[in-house]
Amino acid sequence: MHITNKISNLFHKFATYEFPKTVQNIINIGYVKFLGLDMREFKDPKSYRTLNKLFTRELNTPREVDHSLDNFISPADSFVTQCGQIEDETALQIKGMSYSVRELLTDEILYDNLEKLKEGSYANFYLSPKDYHRYHAVYNCQITKLVHVPGKLYPVNLTYLHKQENLFIENERVVLECKTNEDKLFYMVFVGALNVGKMAFTFEEKVSTNSDIIYPVTYEYEDLYVKKGDCLGYFEMGSTVLIFWEKDMVELNNIINTEVKFSNIIATIN
Repeated sequence: MHITNKISNLFHKFATYEFPKTVQNIINIGYVKFLGLDMREFKDPKSYRTLNKLFTRELNTPREVDHSLDNFISPADSFVTQCGQIEDETALQIKGMSYSVRELLTDEILYDNLEKLKEGSYANFYLSPKDYHRYHAVYNCQITKLVHVPGKLYPVNLTYLHKQENLFIENERVVLECKTNEDKLFYMVFVGALNVGKMAFTFEEKVSTNSDIIYPVTYEYEDLYVKKGDCLGYFEMGSTVLIFWEKDMVELNNIINTEVKFSNIIATIN
């Protein structure tokens, strides 16, 4: 196990430990103040019995979601570190740092489906430790496959994006293959990071990240459908969501280097 995984396991034990209420209140309030969390859409920090419960908090006030089928919404509250067109099969983790989409998604994805992504679009969404950590469906779709790829847990902040080559490929990740009613493909990739010991998925409890698996594990589905805005799961601390669309599927909004919220429109259907 890599040192980043061991550190993340230790942090996970601390974050999930239920301290006496007085101590837990001090931890929670201190975390909120230190990072400047905006808790207006959530419960009082003192109501969360562990730091992990605070990390993975649900929205107390539901957000309005545009359910029309002519756009995609942001999967999470995040900062868009990079987006654009996939050049052949290459995307950018940050300006000047490219990686292979084929390697990221792995050979568990069919060759014909990988080919559809060439010259397609992509966007990278970075969730900082202060952000709301749940992620959501960006469009009405059928989830046909989930691939859990073991790996390291390097940080995914801007500093590491600039210095660690193939960061997304080195790190543990979960790939979702999604298909629209028009048989158009897009992929959502959830990337683990330092202190993100766990990524949870509401529809697949068997996924256990930062565990002892050595090789990718694939789950296939025939009747798994989600609607735009549905909660898919959560990170236990900040991390990154990547989205890849097949060629000519969407037109991205001007979102690079901007903060977006879950439910904000990020792209329109061509």
